[in-house]
Amino acid sequence: MSGTQRTTAAITAVHGFVPDRVLSNHDLEAMVDTNDAWITERTGIKERRILGKGFGTSEIGVRSVLGLCEKRGIDPAEIDLLICATVTPDHQFPATANIICDRIGARNAWGFDLMAACSGFLYGLTTGAQFIETGKHKKVVVVGADKMSSIINYDDRTTCIIFGDGGGAVLLEPSTEGVGVLDSALYSDGSGCQFLHQRSGGSLSPSTIRTVEAKEHAVFQEGKSVFKFAVTNMADVSAQVMERNGLGPDDVTWLVPHQANLRIIDATARRMGLDDDKVMINIEKYGNTTAGTLPLLLWEWEPKLKRGDNLILSAFGGGFTWGAIYVKWAYGS
Repeated sequence: MSGTQRTTAAITAVHGFVPDRVLSNHDLEAMVDTNDAWITERTGIKERRILGKGFGTSEIGVRSVLGLCEKRGIDPAEIDLLICATVTPDHQFPATANIICDRIGARNAWGFDLMAACSGFLYGLTTGAQFIETGKHKKVVVVGADKMSSIINYDDRTTCIIFGDGGGAVLLEPSTEGVGVLDSALYSDGSGCQFLHQRSGGSLSPSTIRTVEAKEHAVFQEGKSVFKFAVTNMADVSAQVMERNGLGPDDVTWLVPHQANLRIIDATARRMGLDDDKVMINIEKYGNTTAGTLPLLLWEWEPKLKRGDNLILSAFGGGFTWGAIYVKWAYGS
C-alpha cells in the first residue's frame, strides 16, 4: 500500500548474565608464563568470568531471557522464536536454543542454534529481524552466549588470557516508527579456518583418546594473522554501513564493538571518526565472551541509551566471519 510505513525489528528489551567467579590476570600468572602488564598492554583485559562445572551455555541463556521477559512484562510462552548464537552448545544436539526454551517455559516457540563465532550475535540479530519484518512473528529472542572456558586450554598462554564466559539476549518486536534494525552488512571467508579453529570434535576429526590427550578440543589461534584480518575488516565494514546510511561521526551515538582486543576496537573507532566517549568497552572486566560480547554491552549501557540513538554493532570472528549492523534504539528517556 502506498504510504505504508516499513515494518522493522525493534529491540524492546535486553538482559545479560555473567558468572560470579572471577579469573584475574594475577590468577593466570600462577597458571601460565604470563603477567598482568603483558596481558593488559596487548589486549586490555584485566579479568574474565568463569561458569562452574555442571552448567552449560544454556544457563547463561536462561538467566538472560528470563531477565528480559521480566523487564518487558511478558510470559515466555509469548515468544515465537528463539535463536541462540554460540560456539559452545550444551550438546552437539539437541540445539541449546531448544533447551533454553524448555527451561524457561517458552512452549510456543521454535528455535535453533547459529554458529558464526564472535559474529554470531550479529548473524542472529539479522536473521531474527527478518522474521519480524516479514510479519511471520511478533516476538523473537536472540541469545548470544558462550562458555568459552569449556574449550580453552589453560596451558596455552596465547588463548587462555583472552576468553571468558557470559552473554545476553534481546527481544525483537515489530515497529513502524523508524526504529530498530535498519541495515546490516555481513561477510565470511572460510580460508580463515586455518588461523582460528577447534581442531577436533567434529565430523572431520571425531573425538578419540588421542585427540583429547593432544588437547585438540581447545581453541587454536594464530594471533598475528587473526589480528591483521580483524583490524582491517571490522573497521571497514563499520565504515561501510555508516556511509551507505548517510551517517557521519556526529550522527553515531554509540559504537558497540566486539570485545576481542582493545587495539582492534580503537582501530575501528578511528576508522569511523569516533571519539572514545562514543565507544562501549567492557573488555577489561569480561574478556572475549565470543557471541556474548555485544548483548553484554547493550545490557550494561541500557540505562544510558535513549530512544532514537544511532548504534553501530560490529564484530569479527573465527570462520572468518565479520559484519556490522545499524540499529536505531527503540526505548529510553
